[in-house]
Amino acid sequence: MKRINEYKKLFGVESNIELKPLKKSYRNLVKEWHPDKFQDGDALKSEAEIKSRKIIDGYHFLVSIAPETIEANASKYAESVNTGIADFQHKGMLLEITFMDGATYEYFGVTKQVYIKMINANKLNRFAKRSIFPNYTYRMSKREQ
Repeated sequence: MKRINEYKKLFGVESNIELKPLKKSYRNLVKEWHPDKFQDGDALKSEAEIKSRKIIDGYHFLVSIAPETIEANASKYAESVNTGIADFQHKGMLLEITFMDGATYEYFGVTKQVYIKMINANKLNRFAKRSIFPNYTYRMSKREQ
């Protein structure tokens, strides 16, 4: 959640992520912080390189969790979820689940208590379908072929 809030703040996103205003904000930030705008030796050039990487990463991240993107990929997500869970791991407030079809999704804001309930559940897929999938913001992080 911290990462989501940090990127929303960077792009001036209030609550819901809408792709059109996000893209406009992204373009303005890239114009402002593009490293080619600064000459070699300028103290701001190295800062601009770091800032521009953060802007690009943030844009791609927010696009991946935007409702429009989630809706467009809903059928692929449903297919993956129905194949079953192959592996999972929890880091901080991030739960990463790899499904049997090779797709890996990240779920944000999953507390340690929820994770413990998940690993102690008799039926892992059933618990995830009821308590994880519908309740947490997610994004596809990778798909193995």
